[in-house]
Amino acid sequence: MRTDPGKRLNPRRMRGISMIELMTVVVVVAILATVSIQSYRGYLVRAHRTDATTALLRVQVAEEKYFLQNNTYTTNLTAAPPTGLGLQTATQNGYYNVAVAADANSTNSIATSFAATATATGGQTKDTACLTLTINDQGQKGPTPTAVANCWK
Repeated sequence: MRTDPGKRLNPRRMRGISMIELMTVVVVVAILATVSIQSYRGYLVRAHRTDATTALLRVQVAEEKYFLQNNTYTTNLTAAPPTGLGLQTATQNGYYNVAVAADANSTNSIATSFAATATATGGQTKDTACLTLTINDQGQKGPTPTAVANCWK
């Protein structure tokens, strides 16, 4: 291997990175990680809402089927049909608990109306905008029109 005597290695060009440069890279990576982790957590909380909306829609369908067969709604989620709906009180992934009661905004009688409510549990309680989701026998979603626009999409 021939070396060109005119091209000598410059010791100043061979030095590594300085501590300041390394710390700058570490700070930039830490800032990016902080922002991305917060965004990801927010995305997960919003994505877990589908656990509640799916469960509430299942309750609504089961209640309508029960009503067709018995001419009344029921508050019994867990008993197998024909005495209940045959559903679980916890949602499929466990982020919400589901309950059914007579709709206080309607007839307030389980015979003619129902309101199903999904209440956040565990880590999902960080979703302060959508701690509870509701649906009634008329298909009205809640708890408020603003929450419907944000929580049921």
